[in-house]
Amino acid sequence: MTVKHNSEYTMLYFLKDLPNICSLTGLLSSFIGIYFSITGKYLYALIGVLWSVLFDWADGIIARNLKNRTDYQRAVGAQLDSLIDIVSFSIFPAIFLLSYGKFNPLFLPGAFLIVSGGALRLSYFNVFGMIDKTTYRGLALDNNVIILSFVFIFERFFSHQIFSVFIYIVLMFLLVFNLAPVRTCKFGEKCFYILVAYTIIMSIYFARIQ
Repeated sequence: MTVKHNSEYTMLYFLKDLPNICSLTGLLSSFIGIYFSITGKYLYALIGVLWSVLFDWADGIIARNLKNRTDYQRAVGAQLDSLIDIVSFSIFPAIFLLSYGKFNPLFLPGAFLIVSGGALRLSYFNVFGMIDKTTYRGLALDNNVIILSFVFIFERFFSHQIFSVFIYIVLMFLLVFNLAPVRTCKFGEKCFYILVAYTIIMSIYFARIQ
């Protein structure tokens, strides 16, 4: 969406918009996740990115239920949300994969594909949007980190080397579905409460075993 410039609106003005505050909180969560990925605290990293998913869902729910938002707030909010998604659901998993793979050069192509694939998907979505109100084309990127966190429940049963290859394969498999012309369901607001429960349970579990 393109809007004409209005000098009454400064960039900091949009920090007063509640959905944008929620989006930026999600960015902070993923940023913390990236930090823990680099420092080798992988379960803490997954806690961070799970909360970023939660805030990503929450900002959309808040935005849809606010009646007094201007077109400018909607336009900036949509751009902000998309830019944060590339950090949370493309850059984060790429760095996570590289770090878990001990920055082996063999993991570099996969990391690049994750980032470039995410950028392509988000660019496509920004132009074409959803098929309809309940259907995406391809698997939404936030599903990747939800699935990744679930997969890590089984980490303890494998050596680090074997599991690093396994998550490499899983992330490449998910990337194919991110870009595939398949119809996938958009989870409704009722599923938000399931995500809240999942995030809290997984956060407690990962914090206890880290």
